Amino acid sequence: MARIEREANGKKGRFIIYADNEYAGEMTFTWAGKKKFIIDHTGVEDKFGGKGMAKQLVMEGVEYARKNDLKIIPLCPYAKSRFNKDESIKDVLA
Repeated sequence: MARIEREANGKKGRFIIYADNEYAGEMTFTWAGKKKFIIDHTGVEDKFGGKGMAKQLVMEGVEYARKNDLKIIPLCPYAKSRFNKDESIKDVLA
């Protein structure tokens, strides 16, 4: 069972995914003003690769953006490809 937590320290933050309470990966972001954030990096530990965890991280960021009326700038190659593949999340693109 995967669990995702969000950490933020003002200008930067990250979403962290845990599988059975073990760190599995993270998606980092940087604020670009008050209403936008940039997804800088998405990475999953090799042990957890191929299990859809990177997608879960991006989708958690999308849900966070929707709930808080924010926009996302996906600079990370994985996040950018996710936005290109999934029409249903383009509403949060900056």
